[in-house]
Amino acid sequence: MTVPTPQELVEHALATTTCDDCVAIVRDSTSANLRWANNTLTTNGVMHDVTVSVVAFQGRGEGTATGSVSGSAASLEQVEALVASADAAARAGGPAEDAAVLVTGETAADWDEPSGDTSIEVYRDFAPALGEAFGRASAEGRILYGFVDHDVTTTYLGSSTGLRLRHVQPTGHYGCTAKPTDLSTSAWVGGATRDFTDVDPAAMEAELVQRLGWAARRVDLDPGRYDTVLPPTAVADLMIYAYWSASARAAHDGQSVFSRRGGGTRIGDRLTDAPLQVFSDPGYERLQAAPFASTASSSEVESVFDNGLPLSRTHWVEGGVLSALVQNRYSAGLTGQPVTPYVDNLVVAVDGATGSPQDLVAGVERGLLVTCLWYIREVDPQTLLLTGLTRDGVYLVEGGEVTATVNNFRFNESPVDLMRRFSAASVTEPSFSREWGDYFPRTATPALRVPDFHMSTVSQAT
Repeated sequence: MTVPTPQELVEHALATTTCDDCVAIVRDSTSANLRWANNTLTTNGVMHDVTVSVVAFQGRGEGTATGSVSGSAASLEQVEALVASADAAARAGGPAEDAAVLVTGETAADWDEPSGDTSIEVYRDFAPALGEAFGRASAEGRILYGFVDHDVTTTYLGSSTGLRLRHVQPTGHYGCTAKPTDLSTSAWVGGATRDFTDVDPAAMEAELVQRLGWAARRVDLDPGRYDTVLPPTAVADLMIYAYWSASARAAHDGQSVFSRRGGGTRIGDRLTDAPLQVFSDPGYERLQAAPFASTASSSEVESVFDNGLPLSRTHWVEGGVLSALVQNRYSAGLTGQPVTPYVDNLVVAVDGATGSPQDLVAGVERGLLVTCLWYIREVDPQTLLLTGLTRDGVYLVEGGEVTATVNNFRFNESPVDLMRRFSAASVTEPSFSREWGDYFPRTATPALRVPDFHMSTVSQAT
């Protein structure tokens, strides 16, 4: 039996709908992973998944109703079932508030190309080097635990208005935790990659060894405000949450930190005197993302009517000024601002910043170096106050050098307020959020020095 291609699944959905219009999105994904513990590989696997999303539109104009259904599908019969469910939902639904004319277009030049894929071969250089690291760790009294994953997802988007778009998205990440054999402390290193050719297990191991060495001395500290260096991974932890909270609709409705007192949004307000740049760009080197909108359901920031909308570089903060919020065509009509859709990457940079995170540490007389943050939750949307915990290494800095490990803390901070208060930044580099990287892996951020980072209480987490 011949398995239909993703393109055939799209075309069959569009041909069998009985509603006025239809958008079909097929995501064809393969992934390969390795997992290790106690200095030994424990599992590996390769998975393949095809997901079909059908969005049916009943009516045209302001009274258009929609129905969206998604599910795994590998046959034309399974697609027909999804289409029937989407059509029924559209006919039963009321008018959509975000109704708009569907995006039109032509067939992309690569539409007929097969899906990209991956395999265990993506680790052909990484795995042997990791094995050598296992040997050194066992000989030197360390235990390594970790996981790597590589996924290639090809998206095919077609519509009854003529759109035929295709995008191949490779996504990879690695994370490794090291502990001494007495399990008295731990250190973590992680990162994102497109193909693992730029991941060096020996360098990863060396950084873990250095951090475990810093933990040879321990100092217990009280809560308080500390001169703190946040490495790129921790900055990504916080700035991703700020990006996810940058809904123009929520701001317009007075429900976020980006709401203007008295009504409207804070677009045009200065957030910081620093030359801070925050932007998304589908073509940014090493962070390439889909250049068109693709969604199976509408939300505050995305609309099914915007499927296929072209995406380009969007400046969210430019020169320290809030220049845009995330919005679809519907919310742009409410706010009177240009359409600035969600893009699947984020870059944070400070003009003129030089040096590395280590250079920032060298400038601290007495303070902290944080490895990463986790269990981050929102406390107050009006200020975007977040709380969370430190994890896998908080280090004391004295005279510009790391001298000891310290206890973990709970922190209370707002990333929007940190934009105003940071005193120094390193160069921007590709980063990986420990908390959110599984959902949003494409970030580039600097390290930031914050002179009064608020460690609100001591945490017993290890």
